Amino acid sequence: MANLSTKISLYANSLGVSEVDFLKDVMLQDDSDGNGAYIKEWNLDIAQPTDAQLSAQESAANKEEANNQVRSTRRTAYGDIGEQLDEIYKDIDAWKARIKSIKDANPKS
Repeated sequence: MANLSTKISLYANSLGVSEVDFLKDVMLQDDSDGNGAYIKEWNLDIAQPTDAQLSAQESAANKEEANNQVRSTRRTAYGDIGEQLDEIYKDIDAWKARIKSIKDANPKS
């Protein structure tokens, strides 16, 4: 199940809001009953989403979260940008092959 913040970000993006500040725009709170997070405060200029509208974002949010994990894994595997630039200077074809192998080993959805 996707995080509520991811679903809210996708919902807001679909209505033209590209960034959501979860400290100012939308405050979330965890339910003490163990039912998960809910929207405590909504300060965006768009309508607060209904539960159905958030549920409709579930599949896209799961995909986004999976791709974020892949991006993080790739960033770590790519290494320091300075070292990459040195690698490119010395042998760009070897660098391309290494980057391709990282992408192939960590495909996005």
